[in-house]
Amino acid sequence: MNQIENIREAVKSIMANKLRTTLTAAIIAIGITSLVGILTAIDGIQNSINDSFSNLGSNTFVIEDIRLERGKKGGVAQKNYPRLTFDQVSQFVDHYKVGEVTALYTSVTRNAEVKYGSEVTNPNVSVIGGDINYLYVEGYDIEDGRSISAFEHQNGANVALIGHEVLNTLFKENEKSLNKSISFLGMKFKIVGVLAKQGTEGGRADRAVIVPLGVARRLAKNRSLNYKIGVSVKDPTNMDHLMGEATGLMKAIRKDTPGGEKSFDVQEKKSLAERLGEITGYLRIGGFTIGFITLLGASIGLMNIMLVSVTERTREIGVRKALGATPKRIRQQFLIESIVITQIGGLGGVLLGFIVGNIISTLLADTFVVPWLWMLVGFGIGMIVGLLSGYLPAYKASKLDPIVSLRFE
Repeated sequence: MNQIENIREAVKSIMANKLRTTLTAAIIAIGITSLVGILTAIDGIQNSINDSFSNLGSNTFVIEDIRLERGKKGGVAQKNYPRLTFDQVSQFVDHYKVGEVTALYTSVTRNAEVKYGSEVTNPNVSVIGGDINYLYVEGYDIEDGRSISAFEHQNGANVALIGHEVLNTLFKENEKSLNKSISFLGMKFKIVGVLAKQGTEGGRADRAVIVPLGVARRLAKNRSLNYKIGVSVKDPTNMDHLMGEATGLMKAIRKDTPGGEKSFDVQEKKSLAERLGEITGYLRIGGFTIGFITLLGASIGLMNIMLVSVTERTREIGVRKALGATPKRIRQQFLIESIVITQIGGLGGVLLGFIVGNIISTLLADTFVVPWLWMLVGFGIGMIVGLLSGYLPAYKASKLDPIVSLRFE
């Protein structure tokens, strides 16, 4: 009795019990659908997050003042360092020559009112002053108009870029905003461009007005500003090295003690994307757990059905043994039946999971992914479930006494 005959007998048995096979395969399919579907949706959302942060200048680091937390840290009062001055940050930008793009910027206020004619925004608009590289480092695009020119930056022209929310508040639908005059903080500005809509990840830019850095200093009216330096890193693998170079240069400019604490902060902007990546990692674990529990229930159901099948086919087993079938061949037949059923369910589950997962990721993140890894995992798990669920019934069938089996009614 060869292997081909075993496979033929297993398939014949499955075809003879179509309803039972369909129900069992459906249970397996539901488990694999939940597994592949959830993981596919999470992958789609993760891809959307990565794209969003790529558009927002995720491969950047920022040099800024050390933020003091309220109260004490570890029972010890935090040391208050002097702010980064304009001369210091300008000196850094002039001397940091490692082939990367640096931008100097500051926030004048976050509660400005912007006016155009009789229209006024809420007092929650951020006024940001940046140099010519600011848009590039932050990853902002221009939807309408143009960027602020180098000449306007150098001469401190009263021109501005506005965010999408400011545009919608001040101007009616289809009304042109370019070259119109708006006013805020006691000065008038000509709109030269509108920033592309950023959405939830970059919502601050939607509610912002960007002006040349020199103009921002005038708007501050001798008030001390918090200057920041953004550095765009083309190759993320160089991030640590470039951050180290920047730290050394700024410590020299600030005259910090070599080997001592630095009087400023250097933060990798990608850290937020990484934290979101960790969250999606936890979601993957949760999704895998849900799918595993569902598959566990399906495997128990499959094992029960296979045990019933052994009981129903006791006489058949006795006949096969009387004709020379060995216990190994009997075990193989029942294992093949179990694996075929789980693979039928696995195929349906992978296809449904692929469809459901992409529907969810399209609705939530407008992305489409082909989860080759999770599809292979789904088939692999189906194979394992079939082996584990079918082994006990197969072992029981192989141990039946042929004489007793032939007498079975």
